[in-house]
Amino acid sequence: MFGVVTVIFFLFNVLPGDPAQMMLGQNEDAEQLAAVKAKYGFDQPLGIQYLYYLNDLSPISLHYNKKEHYTYLNPQKYEAITLFRIGNTNIALKFPYLRASFTKQGKKVSTVLKETLPNTFVLAMSAILIAMVFGVILGVISALKKDTWMDKGIQIISTFGMSVPSFFSAILFAWLFGFVWHKYTNLEMTGSLYEVDDFGEAIHIRWKNLILPALVLGIRPLAVIIQLMRNSLLEVFNQDYIRTARAKGLSEYQVVKNHALKNAMNPVITAISGWFASMLAGAVFVEYVFGWNGLGKEIVNALNTLDLPVIMGAVLVIAMLFIVINIFVDIIYAWLDPKVKLH
Repeated sequence: MFGVVTVIFFLFNVLPGDPAQMMLGQNEDAEQLAAVKAKYGFDQPLGIQYLYYLNDLSPISLHYNKKEHYTYLNPQKYEAITLFRIGNTNIALKFPYLRASFTKQGKKVSTVLKETLPNTFVLAMSAILIAMVFGVILGVISALKKDTWMDKGIQIISTFGMSVPSFFSAILFAWLFGFVWHKYTNLEMTGSLYEVDDFGEAIHIRWKNLILPALVLGIRPLAVIIQLMRNSLLEVFNQDYIRTARAKGLSEYQVVKNHALKNAMNPVITAISGWFASMLAGAVFVEYVFGWNGLGKEIVNALNTLDLPVIMGAVLVIAMLFIVINIFVDIIYAWLDPKVKLH
C-alpha cells in the first residue's frame, strides 16, 4: 500500500496543470487561487505535499494547532480523536482521509466511493456467481465428456467468450436485449440498481437492470473457469487415489464430488479471486455502456473532469481490495489443500 500511495501521488502530481485552477475553473482570480492553494497545501514544495498526503491517509496522524495550517484538526475535514499533545502538535486517531472532490462542491472522496462502491460490489458479486456456478458445471461436464461433441461445443463457446472484448459484448447485449427484443425481455438498455421515480420523491431498486451487465461482466471469467476446471479435473483424474476410488466401485458422481472436485478447485479459486478483484476495481466499459452508477463509471467521469482526488482515492481503494482478497484466497487454499499450511 505504501508503494501504491507513493506511485499514484507522484504520478498524478507531475501532470501539467494547477490543481487549484482545476477546482476554481474559469472564475478564479489571484486572491482565490492563493486561498485555495493554502487551504489544500498546494503552495508547498512537492515533498511537503507528499508528507501531507501520507498524514491524511495515516490512521495515526500529526496535526498542528494553528488554524491557518493545512493539518489543523478541523472537524469538518477530519473525524478524529485526539490521543495526546506534544507542544503545538496533536497526535490523533482517525479514518484515512482521501480528501475532497474538485468537482462535486467539496464532497469528500470517501463519500463518493461509499455511494458507488456498493453498486459495483453487487454487480461484481452477481457476475462472479454466474461465472462460478456455470463455469464449474460446464467444466466438469467437458472433462467427463472429453473429446465428445459436447466437450468440443463447450470449448468453442469458452474460446469465443474469452476472445470477445467486454465493451463489444456490452454494446451487443444492450442493443439486442434492451432494444431489439425489448418487448420480449422487458429489459432496458441503460439503468442502475437504484432509480428515482417520475416525481423525484422515492428511490426504488430495479433488479432487472442488473441482469444484462452481470451477464456481460461474467462472460470472460466464465470462459476462463470452464477451461481451468476442465484441465484441472483431467489432471486430477490421472492421480492414483482417483483410480483407487474407482477400483472400490464408487460411482463417477461420488468420485467427482468426494475426491476430484475439491482438489481440482485451487486454480479455479485463483482465477475467481483475480477476476472478482478486477470487477471490484471497476468494470469500466460495462458500467459506462449500461449506465450503471458504480466505481468504474465514477472513475471515467473523474478522468474526464481531471478530478484527481477521486481518481487517487479510487486507485487506493482498489489496491486495498486486491490485497484483502488475495489474503482471503490464501486462507481458502489452506482449507482446500491440507498440504498448504497457515503460518
